[in-house]
Amino acid sequence: MNSIQPTDKTQKINVISASRLSVAPMMDWTDRHCRVFHRMISRHALLYTEMVTAPAIVHGRRGQLLDYSPAEHPVALQLGGSDPAELAEATRIATDWGYDEVNLNCGCPSDRVQSGAFGAVLMKTPDLVADCVAAMIAASPVEVTVKCRIGVDDQDPAEVLPQFLQTVSRAGVKRFTIHARKAWLQGLSPKDNREIPPLDYPLVHRMKAEFPDLHLSINGGIATLAEARAQLEAGLDGVMIGRAAYHQPMDVLGAADAQIWGQGTPADPFAVAEAMKPYIDAHLAAGGRLHQITRHMLGLFHGRPGARGWRRVLSEGATREGAGLALYDKALACVAQPA
Repeated sequence: MNSIQPTDKTQKINVISASRLSVAPMMDWTDRHCRVFHRMISRHALLYTEMVTAPAIVHGRRGQLLDYSPAEHPVALQLGGSDPAELAEATRIATDWGYDEVNLNCGCPSDRVQSGAFGAVLMKTPDLVADCVAAMIAASPVEVTVKCRIGVDDQDPAEVLPQFLQTVSRAGVKRFTIHARKAWLQGLSPKDNREIPPLDYPLVHRMKAEFPDLHLSINGGIATLAEARAQLEAGLDGVMIGRAAYHQPMDVLGAADAQIWGQGTPADPFAVAEAMKPYIDAHLAAGGRLHQITRHMLGLFHGRPGARGWRRVLSEGATREGAGLALYDKALACVAQPA
């Protein structure tokens, strides 16, 4: 199996350096297969799991929730929850699994997290967040971080965000990722909350000036590597990109190692496609299905001749019983190789 077990001592890349560019945690998207694919494109970007709730880890099937490939490092686990003791126990379990960072979700506005009193609703209770992260830090040998919004509902972000950062940082958190939008807990869907509330990048930059000792990454609306570089050049410590990295992975991650870290050359999508074959073969041999991996790879050849054929063959065929590397090669044959 392509999984890592507790106490694995795989060598890890420096997480602070990796966090200069990260791929956002996205439910139903950034699973372990997606992360292996993204790692084939960028050796340095920090990858995040989908949000996993603390109760699920403490009481559920830990292996199913926490297993991952050693190739994914540096990789961070994002936790959801609001009970300090439960979050501490989930953190202890997760770090036994070898994650490089544990992140507390204080930004997701979905009904599910609201009903559980965590996610973006925690922006209303910074003292509780401080209690949560203090308990997590006490249980963790790796860094505990927070992903948050600039505020929720009728809060004034210019007042709320600095108070939140101050309160939570006093509990020991030194690295925050700030989604530069409010979240509206009633009246907007999670999708709308990613698009409708206006972005306030200047506020995030002011927070960096006000809290120079904090490591602050910005998230929200950043769709290109050039935009990410501009945010770094303006003084922020990191940039997190979500959907653009998923749908156009080569555009965002392909040149990231060279342009963000000054290492290596831009990734080649054909080399990435070939490099994925052993992973796919092992997954199929273990009883997995082709589409579980290739559904994350549909954007690999975005903008190239034959990209539509690549997507069509995989979309139509990878879910079928017995689909394997022969179908994968058929899809690959649709894409025009460079002369």
